[in-house]
Amino acid sequence: MWIDLRSDTVTQPTEEMRQVMANAEVGDDVYGDDPTVNRLEILACKMLGKESAIFVPSGTFGNQLAIMSHTQRGDEILVGEGCHILMHEVGGAAVLSSVQTRSFPSDLGYVDIHQLEKMIRGKDIHFPNTGLICIENAHSSGTVVPLKNMLEVYELAKSKHIPLHLDGARIFNASTALGVDVKEIAACADSVNVCLSKGLCAPVGSILVGNKEFILKARKNRKLMGGGLRQAGILAAAGIVALTKMVSRLGEDHKNARYLADRLEEFESCHVHRNRLDINMVFFTLTESVISESTLIAGLNTEGIRINGQEDGEYRFVTNHGVSIKDIDKVIETIKNIIVNYSCA
Repeated sequence: MWIDLRSDTVTQPTEEMRQVMANAEVGDDVYGDDPTVNRLEILACKMLGKESAIFVPSGTFGNQLAIMSHTQRGDEILVGEGCHILMHEVGGAAVLSSVQTRSFPSDLGYVDIHQLEKMIRGKDIHFPNTGLICIENAHSSGTVVPLKNMLEVYELAKSKHIPLHLDGARIFNASTALGVDVKEIAACADSVNVCLSKGLCAPVGSILVGNKEFILKARKNRKLMGGGLRQAGILAAAGIVALTKMVSRLGEDHKNARYLADRLEEFESCHVHRNRLDINMVFFTLTESVISESTLIAGLNTEGIRINGQEDGEYRFVTNHGVSIKDIDKVIETIKNIIVNYSCA
Protein backbone atom coordinates (compact mmCIF):
# COMPACT_ATOMS: atom_id res chain seq x y z
CA MET A 1 0.00 0.00 0.00
CA TRP A 2 1.23 3.47 -0.92
CA ILE A 3 1.49 6.30 1.58
CA ASP A 4 0.08 9.18 -0.45
CA LEU A 5 0.59 12.74 0.79
CA ARG A 6 -0.14 14.50 -2.51
CA SER A 7 -3.69 15.51 -1.60
CA ASP A 8 -6.82 14.46 0.27
CA THR A 9 -8.35 13.70 -3.14
CA VAL A 10 -6.36 10.44 -3.27
CA THR A 11 -8.47 8.72 -0.61
CA GLN A 12 -10.03 5.39 -1.54
CA PRO A 13 -13.77 4.79 -1.04
CA THR A 14 -14.52 2.92 2.17
CA GLU A 15 -15.89 -0.60 2.18
CA GLU A 16 -19.30 0.77 3.19
CA MET A 17 -19.21 3.14 0.21
CA ARG A 18 -18.44 0.26 -2.15
CA GLN A 19 -21.35 -1.73 -0.76
CA VAL A 20 -23.92 1.07 -1.01
CA MET A 21 -22.72 1.95 -4.50
CA ALA A 22 -23.22 -1.66 -5.62
CA ASN A 23 -26.74 -1.73 -4.21
CA ALA A 24 -27.84 1.83 -4.96
CA GLU A 25 -31.40 2.46 -6.08
CA VAL A 26 -31.12 4.52 -9.27
CA GLY A 27 -33.14 6.39 -11.87
CA ASP A 28 -32.49 9.04 -14.52
CA ASP A 29 -31.26 12.12 -12.67
CA VAL A 30 -31.78 14.45 -15.65
CA TYR A 31 -35.48 13.68 -15.26
CA GLY A 32 -35.08 14.15 -11.51
CA ASP A 33 -36.10 10.59 -10.68
CA ASP A 34 -32.91 9.13 -9.24
CA PRO A 35 -33.98 8.55 -5.62
CA THR A 36 -30.41 8.26 -4.29
CA VAL A 37 -29.31 11.54 -5.86
CA ASN A 38 -32.44 13.16 -4.48
CA ARG A 39 -31.64 11.88 -0.98
CA LEU A 40 -28.09 13.22 -1.23
CA GLU A 41 -29.32 16.65 -2.30
CA ILE A 42 -31.90 16.80 0.49
CA LEU A 43 -29.25 15.76 3.02
CA ALA A 44 -26.88 18.46 1.78
CA CYS A 45 -29.61 21.12 2.08
CA LYS A 46 -30.33 20.06 5.64
CA MET A 47 -26.68 20.02 6.68
CA LEU A 48 -25.79 23.33 5.01
CA GLY A 49 -29.03 25.17 5.73
CA LYS A 50 -29.89 26.00 2.12
CA GLU A 51 -33.13 25.64 0.14
CA SER A 52 -31.89 23.55 -2.74
CA ALA A 53 -28.91 21.51 -3.99
CA ILE A 54 -27.53 19.90 -7.12
CA PHE A 55 -25.06 17.02 -7.50
CA VAL A 56 -22.17 17.75 -9.88
CA PRO A 57 -19.15 15.75 -11.11
CA SER A 58 -16.35 17.77 -9.44
CA GLY A 59 -15.39 20.78 -7.36
CA THR A 60 -14.16 22.75 -10.36
CA PHE A 61 -17.44 21.94 -12.11
CA GLY A 62 -19.38 23.20 -9.08
CA ASN A 63 -17.50 26.49 -8.90
CA GLN A 64 -17.75 27.11 -12.64
CA LEU A 65 -21.45 26.21 -12.62
CA ALA A 66 -22.00 28.74 -9.84
CA ILE A 67 -20.16 31.45 -11.81
CA MET A 68 -22.19 30.72 -14.94
CA SER A 69 -25.48 30.72 -13.01
CA HIS A 70 -24.81 33.96 -11.11
CA THR A 71 -23.42 36.08 -13.96
CA GLN A 72 -24.00 37.36 -17.47
CA ARG A 73 -21.48 37.43 -20.29
CA GLY A 74 -19.16 40.43 -19.96
CA ASP A 75 -19.51 40.67 -16.18
CA GLU A 76 -16.48 40.97 -13.96
CA ILE A 77 -16.08 38.59 -11.03
CA LEU A 78 -13.95 39.42 -7.99
CA VAL A 79 -11.94 36.56 -6.51
CA GLY A 80 -9.35 36.47 -3.76
CA GLU A 81 -5.74 36.19 -4.90
CA GLY A 82 -4.35 32.72 -4.38
CA CYS A 83 -7.78 31.06 -4.37
CA HIS A 84 -8.55 27.82 -6.22
CA ILE A 85 -10.91 29.44 -8.76
CA LEU A 86 -8.14 31.77 -9.88
CA MET A 87 -5.11 29.50 -9.60
CA HIS A 88 -6.25 25.96 -10.38
CA GLU A 89 -9.36 25.97 -12.57
CA VAL A 90 -7.71 26.42 -15.99
CA GLY A 91 -9.19 29.86 -16.63
CA GLY A 92 -12.61 28.24 -16.81
CA ALA A 93 -14.56 31.39 -15.97
CA ALA A 94 -13.36 33.08 -19.18
CA VAL A 95 -13.97 30.04 -21.37
CA LEU A 96 -17.31 28.88 -19.96
CA SER A 97 -19.00 32.06 -18.73
CA SER A 98 -17.25 34.79 -20.77
CA VAL A 99 -16.58 36.81 -17.63
CA GLN A 100 -13.55 38.85 -16.67
CA THR A 101 -11.75 37.72 -13.51
CA ARG A 102 -10.16 40.31 -11.24
CA SER A 103 -8.33 39.38 -8.05
CA PHE A 104 -8.54 41.33 -4.81
CA PRO A 105 -5.84 41.30 -2.10
CA SER A 106 -6.24 38.45 0.35
CA ASP A 107 -4.11 37.60 3.37
CA LEU A 108 -4.29 33.79 3.26
CA GLY A 109 -8.02 34.02 2.64
CA TYR A 110 -8.69 36.94 5.00
CA VAL A 111 -10.31 39.84 3.17
CA ASP A 112 -9.71 43.55 3.78
CA ILE A 113 -13.25 44.88 3.36
CA HIS A 114 -12.13 48.42 2.50
CA GLN A 115 -9.85 47.18 -0.29
CA LEU A 116 -12.57 44.91 -1.65
CA GLU A 117 -15.16 47.70 -1.63
CA LYS A 118 -12.86 49.89 -3.72
CA MET A 119 -12.76 47.21 -6.42
CA ILE A 120 -16.52 47.03 -6.91
CA ARG A 121 -17.34 48.78 -10.17
CA GLY A 122 -19.41 51.92 -10.35
CA LYS A 123 -22.03 52.78 -12.99
CA ASP A 124 -19.69 53.99 -15.71
CA ILE A 125 -20.19 53.23 -19.41
CA HIS A 126 -16.58 52.03 -19.63
CA PHE A 127 -16.81 49.53 -16.76
CA PRO A 128 -17.91 45.92 -16.72
CA ASN A 129 -20.61 45.04 -14.19
CA THR A 130 -19.40 43.46 -10.96
CA GLY A 131 -21.48 40.31 -11.23
CA LEU A 132 -20.11 38.10 -8.46
CA ILE A 133 -17.73 37.96 -5.50
CA CYS A 134 -16.03 34.64 -4.69
CA ILE A 135 -14.32 33.66 -1.45
CA GLU A 136 -12.90 30.39 -0.16
CA ASN A 137 -13.02 28.59 3.21
CA ALA A 138 -11.04 26.55 4.12
CA HIS A 139 -8.51 28.38 1.98
CA SER A 140 -6.08 26.75 -0.45
CA SER A 141 -3.19 28.09 1.64
CA GLY A 142 -4.15 25.80 4.52
CA THR A 143 -5.82 28.51 6.61
CA VAL A 144 -9.36 28.95 7.88
CA VAL A 145 -11.11 32.31 7.58
CA PRO A 146 -12.92 33.55 10.73
CA LEU A 147 -16.71 33.80 10.54
CA LYS A 148 -16.58 37.49 11.40
CA ASN A 149 -14.58 38.27 8.26
CA MET A 150 -16.87 36.14 6.10
CA LEU A 151 -19.89 37.98 7.45
CA GLU A 152 -18.26 41.34 6.68
CA VAL A 153 -17.76 40.29 3.07
CA TYR A 154 -21.31 38.99 2.81
CA GLU A 155 -22.84 42.15 4.25
CA LEU A 156 -20.80 44.24 1.79
CA ALA A 157 -21.95 42.06 -1.11
CA LYS A 158 -25.60 42.32 -0.06
CA SER A 159 -25.36 46.09 0.33
CA LYS A 160 -24.13 46.30 -3.27
CA HIS A 161 -26.69 43.72 -4.55
CA ILE A 162 -23.90 41.40 -5.68
CA PRO A 163 -24.19 37.65 -5.11
CA LEU A 164 -21.47 35.92 -3.08
CA HIS A 165 -20.21 32.44 -3.88
CA LEU A 166 -18.22 30.36 -1.41
CA ASP A 167 -15.80 27.76 -2.66
CA GLY A 168 -16.32 25.47 0.30
CA ALA A 169 -14.52 22.48 -1.16
CA ARG A 170 -13.20 21.82 2.35
CA ILE A 171 -15.97 23.58 4.27
CA PHE A 172 -16.20 20.68 6.72
CA ASN A 173 -12.50 21.06 7.49
CA ALA A 174 -13.22 24.73 8.14
CA SER A 175 -16.13 23.97 10.47
CA THR A 176 -13.98 21.40 12.31
CA ALA A 177 -11.16 23.90 12.76
CA LEU A 178 -13.48 26.73 13.83
CA GLY A 179 -15.58 24.51 16.08
CA VAL A 180 -18.84 25.75 14.54
CA ASP A 181 -21.75 24.11 12.74
CA VAL A 182 -21.17 24.07 9.00
CA LYS A 183 -24.49 25.94 8.58
CA GLU A 184 -22.89 29.01 10.17
CA ILE A 185 -20.25 29.10 7.46
CA ALA A 186 -22.70 28.38 4.63
CA ALA A 187 -24.94 31.18 5.90
CA CYS A 188 -22.24 33.67 4.87
CA ALA A 189 -22.82 33.10 1.13
CA ASP A 190 -25.59 32.85 -1.44
CA SER A 191 -24.15 29.68 -2.97
CA VAL A 192 -21.66 27.10 -1.72
CA ASN A 193 -19.70 24.39 -3.49
CA VAL A 194 -18.77 21.39 -1.32
CA CYS A 195 -16.44 18.57 -2.42
CA LEU A 196 -17.34 15.03 -1.41
CA SER A 197 -14.05 13.66 -2.73
CA LYS A 198 -11.66 15.85 -0.71
CA GLY A 199 -11.03 14.21 2.63
CA LEU A 200 -14.47 12.58 2.77
CA CYS A 201 -13.43 9.55 0.67
CA ALA A 202 -16.20 9.65 -1.94
CA PRO A 203 -14.74 8.64 -5.31
CA VAL A 204 -16.56 11.30 -7.35
CA GLY A 205 -18.66 14.39 -6.93
CA SER A 206 -19.48 17.71 -5.32
CA ILE A 207 -22.63 19.47 -4.19
CA LEU A 208 -23.66 23.00 -5.11
CA VAL A 209 -26.25 24.59 -2.81
CA GLY A 210 -28.25 27.82 -2.89
CA ASN A 211 -31.82 29.07 -3.10
CA LYS A 212 -34.41 27.34 -5.30
CA GLU A 213 -34.28 29.90 -8.10
CA PHE A 214 -30.49 29.71 -8.32
CA ILE A 215 -30.38 25.89 -8.35
CA LEU A 216 -33.13 25.75 -10.98
CA LYS A 217 -30.94 27.90 -13.23
CA ALA A 218 -27.88 25.83 -12.31
CA ARG A 219 -29.69 22.63 -13.26
CA LYS A 220 -30.13 23.86 -16.82
CA ASN A 221 -26.54 25.13 -16.96
CA ARG A 222 -25.30 21.79 -15.65
CA LYS A 223 -26.94 20.16 -18.67
CA LEU A 224 -25.32 22.76 -20.95
CA MET A 225 -21.90 21.99 -19.46
CA GLY A 226 -22.31 18.25 -20.01
CA GLY A 227 -22.90 17.40 -16.37
CA GLY A 228 -26.38 15.96 -16.75
CA LEU A 229 -25.64 12.47 -15.41
CA ARG A 230 -28.18 9.68 -15.74
CA GLN A 231 -28.13 6.83 -13.17
CA ALA A 232 -25.92 8.92 -10.92
CA GLY A 233 -27.24 7.34 -7.73
CA ILE A 234 -24.36 4.86 -7.87
CA LEU A 235 -22.06 7.84 -7.21
CA ALA A 236 -24.43 9.73 -4.93
CA ALA A 237 -24.67 6.72 -2.61
CA ALA A 238 -21.01 7.17 -1.70
CA GLY A 239 -21.67 10.89 -1.20
CA ILE A 240 -24.33 10.12 1.41
CA VAL A 241 -21.84 7.99 3.35
CA ALA A 242 -19.27 10.78 2.99
CA LEU A 243 -21.59 13.31 4.62
CA THR A 244 -23.00 11.04 7.32
CA LYS A 245 -19.92 9.04 8.31
CA MET A 246 -16.71 10.78 7.23
CA VAL A 247 -17.15 14.40 8.37
CA SER A 248 -16.78 13.53 12.04
CA ARG A 249 -13.28 12.06 11.53
CA LEU A 250 -11.68 15.12 9.87
CA GLY A 251 -10.27 16.24 13.20
CA GLU A 252 -8.00 13.19 13.07
CA ASP A 253 -6.48 14.46 9.81
CA HIS A 254 -5.90 17.88 11.39
CA LYS A 255 -4.22 16.29 14.42
CA ASN A 256 -2.02 14.15 12.17
CA ALA A 257 -1.01 17.22 10.16
CA ARG A 258 0.23 18.93 13.33
CA TYR A 259 2.15 15.78 14.25
CA LEU A 260 3.67 15.70 10.76
CA ALA A 261 4.65 19.37 11.12
CA ASP A 262 6.36 18.67 14.46
CA ARG A 263 8.35 15.80 12.98
CA LEU A 264 9.37 17.76 9.88
CA GLU A 265 10.86 20.39 12.15
CA GLU A 266 13.37 17.79 13.29
CA PHE A 267 15.24 18.75 10.13
CA GLU A 268 17.18 21.97 10.81
CA SER A 269 16.90 22.98 7.16
CA CYS A 270 13.11 22.58 7.12
CA HIS A 271 10.83 25.56 7.71
CA VAL A 272 7.18 24.74 8.40
CA HIS A 273 4.64 27.52 7.83
CA ARG A 274 2.91 27.27 11.20
CA ASN A 275 0.54 30.11 10.37
CA ARG A 276 -1.02 27.89 7.69
CA LEU A 277 -1.63 24.77 9.74
CA ASP A 278 -5.34 25.15 10.43
CA ILE A 279 -6.52 22.04 8.61
CA ASN A 280 -4.89 18.91 7.13
CA MET A 281 -2.16 20.59 5.07
CA VAL A 282 1.49 21.12 5.96
CA PHE A 283 3.37 23.68 3.86
CA PHE A 284 7.14 23.78 4.25
CA THR A 285 10.43 24.55 2.56
CA LEU A 286 13.45 22.26 2.45
CA THR A 287 16.76 23.69 1.31
CA GLU A 288 17.84 22.38 -2.09
CA SER A 289 21.45 22.09 -0.93
CA VAL A 290 20.30 19.57 1.68
CA ILE A 291 18.19 17.53 -0.72
CA SER A 292 17.10 18.26 -4.29
CA GLU A 293 13.44 18.06 -5.23
CA SER A 294 13.99 15.34 -7.81
CA THR A 295 16.06 13.23 -5.40
CA LEU A 296 13.47 13.57 -2.63
CA ILE A 297 10.55 12.62 -4.87
CA ALA A 298 12.38 9.67 -6.42
CA GLY A 299 13.71 8.43 -3.07
CA LEU A 300 10.30 8.53 -1.42
CA ASN A 301 8.65 6.94 -4.44
CA THR A 302 11.08 4.01 -4.21
CA GLU A 303 9.88 3.42 -0.64
CA GLY A 304 6.18 3.54 -1.57
CA ILE A 305 5.57 7.18 -0.64
CA ARG A 306 4.00 9.67 -3.04
CA ILE A 307 4.42 13.45 -2.82
CA ASN A 308 4.04 16.36 -5.20
CA GLY A 309 6.92 18.58 -6.24
CA GLN A 310 7.29 22.13 -5.05
CA GLU A 311 4.92 24.92 -6.05
CA ASP A 312 6.34 28.42 -5.70
CA GLY A 313 9.26 26.97 -3.77
CA GLU A 314 7.12 25.14 -1.21
CA TYR A 315 6.23 21.53 -0.56
CA ARG A 316 2.72 20.59 0.55
CA PHE A 317 1.99 17.36 2.42
CA VAL A 318 -1.69 16.56 2.98
CA THR A 319 -2.87 14.13 5.64
CA ASN A 320 -5.95 12.09 4.84
CA HIS A 321 -7.95 8.97 5.72
CA GLY A 322 -5.21 6.74 4.31
CA VAL A 323 -2.36 8.22 6.35
CA SER A 324 -1.71 7.11 9.94
CA ILE A 325 0.77 8.22 12.62
CA LYS A 326 2.79 5.11 11.79
CA ASP A 327 2.85 6.18 8.14
CA ILE A 328 4.06 9.64 9.10
CA ASP A 329 6.89 8.15 11.15
CA LYS A 330 7.91 6.08 8.12
CA VAL A 331 7.90 9.18 5.92
CA ILE A 332 10.18 11.08 8.31
CA GLU A 333 12.62 8.22 8.74
CA THR A 334 12.73 7.69 4.97
CA ILE A 335 13.52 11.37 4.39
CA LYS A 336 16.30 11.18 6.97
CA ASN A 337 17.84 8.21 5.14
CA ILE A 338 17.55 9.93 1.76
CA ILE A 339 19.25 13.06 3.09
CA VAL A 340 22.11 11.04 4.61
CA ASN A 341 22.69 9.18 1.35
CA TYR A 342 22.40 12.40 -0.67
CA SER A 343 24.98 14.21 1.49
CA CYS A 344 27.38 11.29 1.15
CA ALA A 345 27.03 11.07 -2.63
